[in-house]
Amino acid sequence: MEYFIQQLINGLTLGSIYGLIAIGYTMVYGIIGMINFAHGDVFMIGAFIALIVFLVLTTVFYSIPVALALLIMMIVAMLLTSLYNWTIEKVAYRPLRGSFRLAPLITAIGMSIALSNFVQVAQGPRNKPIPPLVGRVYEIGGVVISLKQIIIVAVTAVLLTLFWYLVNKTALGRAQRACEQDRKMAALLGIDVDRTISITFIMGASLAAVAGTLFLMYYGVIVFSDGFVPGVKAFTAAVLGGIGSIPGAVLGGLLIGFIESMWSAYFSIDYKDVAAFSILAIVLIFMPSGILGRPEVEKV
Repeated sequence: MEYFIQQLINGLTLGSIYGLIAIGYTMVYGIIGMINFAHGDVFMIGAFIALIVFLVLTTVFYSIPVALALLIMMIVAMLLTSLYNWTIEKVAYRPLRGSFRLAPLITAIGMSIALSNFVQVAQGPRNKPIPPLVGRVYEIGGVVISLKQIIIVAVTAVLLTLFWYLVNKTALGRAQRACEQDRKMAALLGIDVDRTISITFIMGASLAAVAGTLFLMYYGVIVFSDGFVPGVKAFTAAVLGGIGSIPGAVLGGLLIGFIESMWSAYFSIDYKDVAAFSILAIVLIFMPSGILGRPEVEKV
């Protein structure tokens, strides 16, 4: 029983990271109907920015508290990653918004390759490790919980609460929901659609940067190719939960985390990715819109 609970905790930790990344996919798709396949690489860039900030902080300030260092890493990563994503949306995606649907998809894949190769050239192809930032662990009834797992779940819960409030209780959230339903009508009602979409990209990048910082803290290493697999799994989580649904993205991320963790514990770890994608296929056969997704209604 203790082993099962331990794997649940591990899955919750991993799923929290996937959920943060998945929100960026589902928000962009919900408003402009586009899958931003560069979002996984935006997550990777956030992790690299956090790494660089950590190296600068430890070089300039030898005894900086870990909590303060993590906070600074997270804030700087959010700011710079948001700038990256804002530029991507403005330069690569906005000019293609009215074109045929395949053009933004191809552009997103090209942007993903460009970002990955940019980091490979700038930072090198080798793994970039950092010293353990948080090493404290707690044992409760035979179950080991590390402080970094608590931090990941707590940060995710706080951010998702703030995010839910922002989307559902503020003028910006109303503008985003209006653009999701009908961009042309939203523009006629005075909503700045371009500004709303840009802010949506910024918000998604901010959450991806937080996920990248937490990923770096949890695993202690990052490499330029680390944007692909977590990005694909986060996209899978968004589809599993219901693409376009923010609660669905979080639920899908947690489910993917639990599936991976349980499969690795009781079956071969080599097939954990196969298990996750198989569950996705089974769910979509019986629930094509995902668990919490709404059926798409054709506008006439």
